[in-house]
Amino acid sequence: MSEYSKIWLSSPHMGGTEQSFVQEAFESNWVAPLGPNVTGFESDLENYLQPTASESIHIAALSSGTAALHLALILLGVKPGDEVICQSLTFSASANPIAYLGAKPIFIGSEPETWNLCPNALEVAIKDRIAKGKKPKAIIAVHLYGMPCKFDEIRKISDCHQIPIVEDSAEALGSVYKGRKCGTLGDFGILSFNGNKIITTSGGGALVARTKASKGKAVFLATQARDAAPHYQHSEIGYNYRLSNICAGIGRGQMMVLDKHIALRREMHHIYETIFAGVEGITLLSEPDSGIFSNHWLSAILIDSKKTKGKNREDLRLLFDQHNIESRPLWKPMHLQPVFSNCPYYGGDVAGQLFENGLCLPSGSNLTHADKQRIRSILEKFIL
Repeated sequence: MSEYSKIWLSSPHMGGTEQSFVQEAFESNWVAPLGPNVTGFESDLENYLQPTASESIHIAALSSGTAALHLALILLGVKPGDEVICQSLTFSASANPIAYLGAKPIFIGSEPETWNLCPNALEVAIKDRIAKGKKPKAIIAVHLYGMPCKFDEIRKISDCHQIPIVEDSAEALGSVYKGRKCGTLGDFGILSFNGNKIITTSGGGALVARTKASKGKAVFLATQARDAAPHYQHSEIGYNYRLSNICAGIGRGQMMVLDKHIALRREMHHIYETIFAGVEGITLLSEPDSGIFSNHWLSAILIDSKKTKGKNREDLRLLFDQHNIESRPLWKPMHLQPVFSNCPYYGGDVAGQLFENGLCLPSGSNLTHADKQRIRSILEKFIL
């Protein structure tokens, strides 16, 4: 048992003003899934993400990013028996909503630069599914660990085949792709405010819609699809997916420190850059070019044991664990998960190799100087 206090991979980081919004909710008795904090939080997000002066986006604050993905697929008309393309190297929440709808996930491998959806494999998959008489209804593209995917290449393919994109930006709030904030690139965008994200509402998420009508439909479905009638009448299946006014109050306070949190995570990533500079066999996931800006929600490395005297990912993870420091293997690809073992997969072995050799490092915006020194000492010991 370590004598040191726990250093977490990515823990919640309060800014100090959250309580005032929550207190206001209590004092005004707005504790339901509607109220001024919900409206204000949606407005804060819209102002932060606003793509261009000529475009508009509309935010629906929801109970989770998973709920947002589910509603996005419903709004795109996904039905039982349909197929939906999904990045394989991701958290299961990216794929589960496909199964909720009785549809079938078609998993795509990763490319080595950003570790995200491989455009080449995407093109092959779409053509093959169409040849089999099953044109996919949507593409779920993820910005893994805050690193923007190769969106222009993916969009070119989606436009060619007229397949809409659901942009999973659960990990990428504040990341930027060629001048545009992630979450505003797809036909729908997804955000998450889970406890380990850049900002948190305790639990929560949001749907980024292109039109006011799409947002309205999402909110309708998220509030049990109650028809406009003096009594409770329902013509569609609805869900209890709306964010509470209390949780939205936490989010309003968190928005005030979002840019600061991003800067602190990027600062931690820079520390890792200095530690691993010139170290053979260890590769840090970094922006591939100047058009990409990652929030570095999680900093992650690959370890090539052939070049590190036999030391591997698991050796480092266990060393951290001995010193009460949390680290974590990369997401296990969905096509390797038992629950999705019968689903088609397109792509090489990049995703599998990333999982076998990759490790997420402590990246929180609330790491202290002492925390950073402990982390540095462990890594320097490992790479000797």
